[in-house]
Amino acid sequence: MEYRSSAVVEPPHPDRPADGEGGTGRTGGKGATRKGGGRRDPWWARLLVIFGALLMVASGGLIFGYRALVAQATKSIHRETLLPDQDRSHVTIKGAKNILLIGIDSRPGQNPNDLVRADSIIILHIPAAHDRGYMVSIPRDTYAEIPPYDNGKHKYPGGHDKINAAFAYGGQGLTGVEARHQATALLAKTITKLTGGITFDAAAIVDFDGFRQVVNVLGGVYMCVDERTISVHNGRDKNGKVVSPAYKFVNDVPTTVIPGVTPIVYEKGCRQFEAWEALDYVRQRDKLQNGDSDYGRQRHQQQFLKAIFKKAVSTEVLTNYSKLNAVLKTVGGAMTLDDGNIPIEDWVFAMKGIGAGDLITIKTNDGQFKPLPSDPGFETLDDDSMELMRSVKSDTVDTFVTGHPSWVASDS
Repeated sequence: MEYRSSAVVEPPHPDRPADGEGGTGRTGGKGATRKGGGRRDPWWARLLVIFGALLMVASGGLIFGYRALVAQATKSIHRETLLPDQDRSHVTIKGAKNILLIGIDSRPGQNPNDLVRADSIIILHIPAAHDRGYMVSIPRDTYAEIPPYDNGKHKYPGGHDKINAAFAYGGQGLTGVEARHQATALLAKTITKLTGGITFDAAAIVDFDGFRQVVNVLGGVYMCVDERTISVHNGRDKNGKVVSPAYKFVNDVPTTVIPGVTPIVYEKGCRQFEAWEALDYVRQRDKLQNGDSDYGRQRHQQQFLKAIFKKAVSTEVLTNYSKLNAVLKTVGGAMTLDDGNIPIEDWVFAMKGIGAGDLITIKTNDGQFKPLPSDPGFETLDDDSMELMRSVKSDTVDTFVTGHPSWVASDS
C-alpha cells in the first residue's frame, strides 16, 4: 500500500521517539550506548539550518533593514564557546572559512549521564571569494583515532572508535554548557587529526526537536523522491491512523512488519511534503529501493536541506513578517553557536551573495561505503576522500569538484 498525499492522517506524537530512546547506530562503540536500544538517526540535514538562517537574513535585508533584521534573527541564539582554545584576538571574516556543524538528538527527560554521540558531522567550507558553500559530510561510522582528552571531570585515555564517539567522550560526565563545549572540542581535535590539519573558524550544534519545529513553522517542503522508500518508522493501522513504529527491530535492524500495521511508502515523484512526512522520509536507510543505505539517506537529506533553504528564502516567507519572525525565532532557539569571535552581522554580510543554488553538497567516498578490512562495522575514508579533505584545508575544493564531478550530489 503506497502513501497518498490526500489521505487524512495524524502525525506521531512529537514527544514519542520514533525508533526507541536513542542508541548509536548499528554497531556503536563501547561505552557510548544510550538506554533503550533504539537507533539514533544522523540528521545532518538539520544542521545547515543554522547558516541557512543567516543566509536567509541576508537575502531579506532589503525588507526590514540590515542591522535590524540581523538583530531580530540572532537574539534567540545561544552563544557559547564550543571550539578548542585558540587565539581569537585577531580573527577576521576575510579569507576561506570552515564551520563545524554538529547534529545531536537529545530527548525531553533524557538522563544527563547518558553519553550522547554526534548524529551528524558536516564541514561547511566557504571559499575565500565567499560566493558559495561546500558541504562535506563525515560519515559517523568513520574509523578515527581519538586523542587523549581531559574534560575536567573525566579523562579519556585516547583510542580508536567511530568518529561520532569523540563527541560523547569529550562531554562524558558533564552537563549543559560545559558538556557541549568539551564534546565539541574533542570532536574538532579528532577531525583535525583525521584530516591532516583542518581547523574551524566557527561551530554550531542543532538538536532534532528544534529542527522539527523549524520545518513545522515553514509548513512543509516540496521535494522529489528519487527511489521508492519504505518507512520503517511510520505506518497506518486498520483505521488509517499513523502509528509508530512500523517494523519490529532486532539489534537495531528492522526485521518484520508489526501485525496490523501497513508501512508508509514514499513512491518516486515530486510533491509537497508535510513537515512530519519530510522528516520521516529523510530518516530512512533500511528499505531504500537502491539499497544505498546511509549514502541514500545522506543524499535525501542533502536534497531536503536545499528544499528547506529554498522555502525559507521564498517570497512566501520573506514578505510575511509573522512567518519570517517565527522561522528566525525557532532557528535561533534550536541551535548553539560559537561564532569564532566574528560578529554575526559580518558572517551574514560575507555570505549575502550565496543562494540556495550555491550550496554544493559533496559525497565522501563517492557515495560508497568503504568498510574497514578488520571490522566491516567501521568505515574508512578512501584516498580520494582524503584528497577532498586536503582541498578543504587548502581552499581548492573547486578544483577537486572539477576532477570528481560524480561526487557532487544532485538536488533531486
